[in-house]
Amino acid sequence: MKLAICTDVFADLSYTDMLDKVKSLGIDAVEMTAGGWGARKHCNTAELLEDESKLAEFKEELSKRKMRIATLNTSCNPLWPSDTGEEYKKSMYACADLAEKLEVKKIVAMAGLPAGNAADTTPNWITSTVSWPGFMAPAYEYQWKVTIEFWKEFSAYCKKKGIEQIAIEEFPGTMVWSVETMLKLREATDPIIGINLDPSHMMILGADPIAAARALKGCIFHVHGKDARIERGLADVNGILEPRPVTESADRVWNYVAVGCGKDLQWWKEFFSVLSMMGYDGDVSLEMEDLTMSVEAGVLTSIDALQQTISK
Repeated sequence: MKLAICTDVFADLSYTDMLDKVKSLGIDAVEMTAGGWGARKHCNTAELLEDESKLAEFKEELSKRKMRIATLNTSCNPLWPSDTGEEYKKSMYACADLAEKLEVKKIVAMAGLPAGNAADTTPNWITSTVSWPGFMAPAYEYQWKVTIEFWKEFSAYCKKKGIEQIAIEEFPGTMVWSVETMLKLREATDPIIGINLDPSHMMILGADPIAAARALKGCIFHVHGKDARIERGLADVNGILEPRPVTESADRVWNYVAVGCGKDLQWWKEFFSVLSMMGYDGDVSLEMEDLTMSVEAGVLTSIDALQQTISK
């Protein structure tokens, strides 16, 4: 496995300054947002698709530093029945077009979340039983119908563009948030779809990412190096559901934290060991979203932990 980094953490830097910063950290691979709701600061997809000279310059900056693109990220909600949802959808297709031009064979995305029926415009994440009220089961069935239809079409388009893997991040608030939902989408669509295994999302829902890795053998396409912490005392009282803004970290029952500040290094060693046993030997892309410390401290803390635990 090799260490990469999600570059949105350096959104205040230019493309070339970002590359220099990443290189100075001893990392040679980058994951950049090229669609969806990410910053897209370092990868102007529209410009690169329209201007061959800009595309050549973009590639040359990577080449002369001996760096590479681990994946392009286009995470968003393309299933939102709104103008914004349509723009997200268009940006995902544009990301696939750019991946072809850059010869990137893997993209990262999220499954999205539809509304509860064809007349609704508000996405609904159903997290409780569909047994009652009576409208819940039809809503859930409708959502899966919409989700499967979109991903059949998008995966077919990606294959035409030479993309070999679509790594879906199991993100809470989307249709794919667990092992079971991941496998359901994969089985209903195409084997080109697998998981971007982000252990932090499983941690905050009470799942075990190590057990999940075993259950996902054969369809782990990408991994995010990201940690989370269930806050002692607070979660004991209120449980793990947390609607507060991520900026209110002191009062939240869980937080995304730098790697090693949630699970200890022994846990991370086992996690990567099991990933290796399950056949994964790809990139581990650091995604730093710890708001309890500075960006620099969070990045350096996470890199230190990952370098000590990753299976190389």
